[in-house]
Amino acid sequence: MFLWLYLTPLLLLIDPHACTAQECAEFVDLDLSHAFIGTSVRVRLLLYTSEKGMCGTLMSHTDPTAHPQFNTSRLTTFLIHGYRPTGSPPRWLPTITELLLARTDMNLIVVDWNNGAATLNYFKAVENTHTVADNLTAFLEKLKENGVSMSSVHMIGISLGAHISGFVGANMNGSIGRITALDPAGPQFTGTLLKDRLDPSDAQFVDVLHTDIDALGFREPLGHVDFYPNAGTDQPGCPKSILSGSSYFKCDHQRSVFLYMESIKRVCEHKAYPCESYRGFLDGLCTSCERFGDAGCPVFGYDVTGWKDVLLKLNQTKTYFTTNPASPFCMTKYRVEVMIWNKAARWGRLTVKLHGADQEAVATIDHAAFEFKRFTGTRLLAQFDKDVKSVMKMSLKFSTGNVLQPKNRLRVLRVRLTPLEGRERPLCRYDVVVEEDREVTFRPLPCQDSNF
Repeated sequence: MFLWLYLTPLLLLIDPHACTAQECAEFVDLDLSHAFIGTSVRVRLLLYTSEKGMCGTLMSHTDPTAHPQFNTSRLTTFLIHGYRPTGSPPRWLPTITELLLARTDMNLIVVDWNNGAATLNYFKAVENTHTVADNLTAFLEKLKENGVSMSSVHMIGISLGAHISGFVGANMNGSIGRITALDPAGPQFTGTLLKDRLDPSDAQFVDVLHTDIDALGFREPLGHVDFYPNAGTDQPGCPKSILSGSSYFKCDHQRSVFLYMESIKRVCEHKAYPCESYRGFLDGLCTSCERFGDAGCPVFGYDVTGWKDVLLKLNQTKTYFTTNPASPFCMTKYRVEVMIWNKAARWGRLTVKLHGADQEAVATIDHAAFEFKRFTGTRLLAQFDKDVKSVMKMSLKFSTGNVLQPKNRLRVLRVRLTPLEGRERPLCRYDVVVEEDREVTFRPLPCQDSNF
């Protein structure tokens, strides 16, 4: 702590223009020429509040209270970007700024370290994260002196910004209220010591989203709760070929920001399920939420603090959910139980459709072939692309993929459809014959108690 008192005057000199007032300060826009040459670290703090809306104010590093719209009693949120190899401002920055301001009354501080992040030398950008973190630590000490509670500080870090948040949190002895890490950077951080990356001790609560663990992101859990949409790897809707250009490299990584923005806006809810593996989650082995009490499984995103107390008790929780290729990204999950009365077992995959008054939702359960046995319930996780509020009809299609073999027939004794994310009663249908590769449609009814 005493070390920071001596270092603060030097650290605050990183941006010599930080005290200069200007109207509607904007994020520094650099170009590829700057990236080729490389840029030295210069930290700019852009303040946004409900009073001035999308008009940013360049803050003083030495006197935060010099800005009348900065209210020490509000929540203070820091938004910290990551590596900028081309020097351009993040395209999502205006949208997330607007969404955060609309969500709650806060001091929103956009940390512009484009000078330092704009370089083709990624290793230099990684090195610069420590300088940025030291600067922010000095600024937070100034906030403390002016009565800002560290519990009211929320840092949202993207990629390298996630580890910057962690370094600041460690410097502040874990007193920061919350760190949200959106696909924390993996290269140069994987396999390092705790002090050299984000970890749960860096804040009172750390929530992490992983969307690109097989390339630019960090694979292992880093927070009190870690979310892995679509296993944290290939995100639906992202290009599969290098012919798509730069989007092929950054789409999975950036999806973390777009998923988080959707949660701020409350477009829909991503309920996430704790599980040992993504395969186990897809197999429907992890649909229980009992450990979280009446609140159920945690919802990914801005509102996960509603589960903070129980998640802290559980120490570290790894969760999974799936998404659609585009917004709205949320999928609706049901447990499907199928019991057959064929004498011989059948192996295959199912496609389930739900029909409402004016919409149709589809769930294709094809990540593996499942065994259906006589008088034995086979449980499957069905994830639908839309939420059908009132199911009027249901369709089933059974397939084996065996083109050269005779077609099978699935004689269904009972199919039971149970919503995992609502309070509606399960729906059932009894005695249905499903021809292979032919869709059969029927009207389900509320399930009745029975002996099977």
